[in-house]
Amino acid sequence: MTTPPFLKTNDKVGIISTAKRTEPHEIEQGIATLKRWGVEPVIGRNAFNEYGFLAGTDAERLSDLQQMLDDETIKAIFFIKGGYGTLRIIDGIDWTKFREDPKWLVGYSDITLLHCHVHNFGIESLHAVMLQAYPKSTPESTLTIRTALFGESLHYEIPAHPQNRYTGEVIEGTLVGGNLSMLYAIVGSESDIEMDGKILFIEDIDEYLYHYDRMLVSLKRAGKFKGLKAVIVGQMVDIKESTLPWGKNDFEITLEHFDCPVIFDIPAGHVPDNRALIMGRDIRISGRGTIKTYFL
Repeated sequence: MTTPPFLKTNDKVGIISTAKRTEPHEIEQGIATLKRWGVEPVIGRNAFNEYGFLAGTDAERLSDLQQMLDDETIKAIFFIKGGYGTLRIIDGIDWTKFREDPKWLVGYSDITLLHCHVHNFGIESLHAVMLQAYPKSTPESTLTIRTALFGESLHYEIPAHPQNRYTGEVIEGTLVGGNLSMLYAIVGSESDIEMDGKILFIEDIDEYLYHYDRMLVSLKRAGKFKGLKAVIVGQMVDIKESTLPWGKNDFEITLEHFDCPVIFDIPAGHVPDNRALIMGRDIRISGRGTIKTYFL
């Protein structure tokens, strides 16, 4: 895998939205944080456009993303907000310059699509807090973004969850995945990823238990879970019962569909403590009472 160049003081970074619309005041704290890090935010021309639910038309959002990908002075792209919308524009992107001169893509949720797409080019990216969510995020969440982007060592030590299926052996593999709904949405497309021999990370929000089960069953039927070395599960937020109870909770559903080690309660996902994860990077997992995860 190729690691994009790490950020340096005075580097320019792009600020755009490829999905849900937003307003300038929502990213004031995020912009101030980036400036404290010593980088120069460059806001996309259409970043605050409105087109129904979306931050502008497909053409406008595509234009901002393409411009930031092609601009050699932009060293990372920070996405403002997730929701939905990136899937509508992904097939219009020309990745030629990005593949020749990679840069960090920073976001999560809907941006899982981009993490997977560039993984297929052999390029790392950063699963991390959206710019709009900086005010609601823990200091650790935003600090880990800086740690990763400036090339410092990134590792986590997490208390073992009682539902873990893991005996403490050392597991090494390439980290892939992200938002489960997006992984489900891209199966069979050019953005779909190979998971065999890798470590899968999943998280999600606001799904019924039966739908959570359906997504896992569909991915399993597509052969996505064959050969996985491990699954690390982030925060499953508001995974709820339908009118007729499903009969199993999300922990039980997860364990049912994987036959590899499963580690729960990773601090990443739609929660204030949303730590950065380097997608495409090899990681090492070990420990029993405390799970230790090191990005290699």
